[in-house]
Amino acid sequence: ASVFCVSLDPKTNTLAVTGGEDDKAFVWRVSDGELLFECSGHKDSVTCAGFSHDSVFVATGDMSGLIKVWRVDTKEEVWSFEVGDLEWMEWHPQAHVLLAGTADGNSWMWKIPSGDCKTFQGPACPATCGRILPDGKRAVVGYEDGTMRIWDLKQGTSLHVLKGQDGHQDPLTCVATNQDGSLIMTGSVDCHTKLINSTTGKVVCVFKMESAAPKAPAGEGEEAESNSVESLGFCNVMPLAAVGYLDGTLAIYDLSTQSLRHKCQHESGIVQLLWEESSAVVYTCSLDGAVRLWDARSGKMISEYRGHSAEILDFAVNKDASIVVTTSGDHQAKVFCVQRPDR
Repeated sequence: ASVFCVSLDPKTNTLAVTGGEDDKAFVWRVSDGELLFECSGHKDSVTCAGFSHDSVFVATGDMSGLIKVWRVDTKEEVWSFEVGDLEWMEWHPQAHVLLAGTADGNSWMWKIPSGDCKTFQGPACPATCGRILPDGKRAVVGYEDGTMRIWDLKQGTSLHVLKGQDGHQDPLTCVATNQDGSLIMTGSVDCHTKLINSTTGKVVCVFKMESAAPKAPAGEGEEAESNSVESLGFCNVMPLAAVGYLDGTLAIYDLSTQSLRHKCQHESGIVQLLWEESSAVVYTCSLDGAVRLWDARSGKMISEYRGHSAEILDFAVNKDASIVVTTSGDHQAKVFCVQRPDR
């Protein structure tokens, strides 16, 4: 069935983990597709999967909230836990600690493999997205009611809450931080992107994208044109941010002037975007099944890669930007070689 998620192991970038609608997750070798082991025992679609910072462990989580952790070298399950319906899951950048958000509004943090556990109680609505800040001491979590919280992971207390005018008017869909963690970016169904100072918790600026189609009242059986922010990220080498929208717009914003620099139009909705680690190149995958590379300085498309017969649902880029691993609604994961002599 559909393959929902993919991650590369951070240490060597030689292994991938993919999870799918068939309740299965696999760890496999990127170079030749060799299956190393199956992360068995899930009872629902595997929607989250990722390796710890040192590639020692791999975690897989299914929609029903069953999370399992495997030791990569021995291929053995070392820990499992069941929470409510799972929204997102992320490893700590420096420790064997796992953070996850659930539909009841809680965020959970565990030490692996001991299983020591902390919960961070949000509002009584799903914790839709989350990210641990680069300092490893704080996490930012977005909620379905449009609010956002910055949590102190050690104390278990909330350092900042953005709600009302400061928050979003609709559910948060995604959150990102820049390399030093000084800035947070949040995206929402309301088509707004907020730039937030992570120390003060104050909104620095708001990027608004009006919906491409005027909101005409939908006729019988017609759907109103909808738009939302689907993915976002900061460039590491220039003060740029990228925001991908459901209407197919890729917006490149200049953070120093807080202005729109480029609009790159796709035929169909953007599912996810990722910046190359050490250049101003941004990758997008979209509902039309293509991966595209864009030069954020010029706003021009560098290249596009096709090979899926359905939408791409997730993708990962390796550190030296030579390969992209994609997962799709066509029941497949693919590896694309994106290495180019001039890059």
